[in-house]
Amino acid sequence: MRLSDITGPRLLHIALIYAGALSLGAIADSINLPLPWMIGAMVFSSAVRLADYPVNVPGVTRPMGQVIVSSAVGITFTAEALATMVDLAIPMVAAALLTVVAGFIVAAALMRMARVDVVTASLASIPMGPVESATLAERHGVAPGPVVLAQTFRIMVLVLLIPPILVALDGNISDPTEALRNTPWTPSGAALMLVLAVVGAFAGRKVGIANPFFVGPLGAAAIGTVAGLPVTAYPYPMLVGAQVFLGVWLGAVLDRALIRRAGSFVPGAVVASFMIMVLCVALGLGLTAVTGQPWQVMVLATAPGSVTEMALTAKVLQEGIAVVTAFHLVRIFIILPSAPLIIGTTAKLADRFGLRR
Repeated sequence: MRLSDITGPRLLHIALIYAGALSLGAIADSINLPLPWMIGAMVFSSAVRLADYPVNVPGVTRPMGQVIVSSAVGITFTAEALATMVDLAIPMVAAALLTVVAGFIVAAALMRMARVDVVTASLASIPMGPVESATLAERHGVAPGPVVLAQTFRIMVLVLLIPPILVALDGNISDPTEALRNTPWTPSGAALMLVLAVVGAFAGRKVGIANPFFVGPLGAAAIGTVAGLPVTAYPYPMLVGAQVFLGVWLGAVLDRALIRRAGSFVPGAVVASFMIMVLCVALGLGLTAVTGQPWQVMVLATAPGSVTEMALTAKVLQEGIAVVTAFHLVRIFIILPSAPLIIGTTAKLADRFGLRR
């Protein structure tokens, strides 16, 4: 939905959706969940879609949420953090490549569980965006619906499980929103940060980088911080709004029709989502000894997706925000551009050895 399409009834629909999302976010906040506004909004939105009701919100809300969250993360990129990231370049590349390997391991299991071909299983299991995977599915002649379902469910599992579990295991955080709520800010500093973020977003889109509305603002915020510009964090209500925007968008992807079309593929997709998460947690724990980073940081850094949510969780834990974000960005820049080659090669090998059905 475009902003220009909004009329009276649609405006009421949008208001009701966000009112419900905020209400569930407030409940999540009252029970001390981390990222409560995102989780609450996502649960509400997905519940509405699973009940077969529409969630029609302006498409611009997702990039708006990404711009705010990514620039809030980018402000943590100090010169010291950047130096640490340079030292971790090899582990970052290794983590990205091993994530692809983990995806193929899960794909092999998914082929058996759901009785699907290797291309469908690979597209459903290797962490990439739902949109990118659907595009590749159509290119290679497989149904995009099951692929989108698996990719979306993976992201939802990560958001629902990893932040609450890590905060609970930390044991020292009585209020998961305190770090975000009490971050110092000034009106002029926040305004300058927002201007830089928007410029970075459109610059990223112009040059065609992957995930421009996350990477562009993050880079602009990091440059502004390292350059000593008088930028500050945003007021907490802006982060709440961004979480709600992102949560509603993510939850709306999962709907009853998509699940109905996927049929017997659904149980396999559920198991596959947990499998890739467990494998990547094991990868993160294994890299802890190599990197010298806290295990919580490495679990967040090697999570198979959800860079926005994992970076925010690192901010809640007040540990390794730049490291977590850098690991995810390296994964994104390795997997997304090479995904057509990876899937294309997989399809050719499958045809050669008779693995396509």
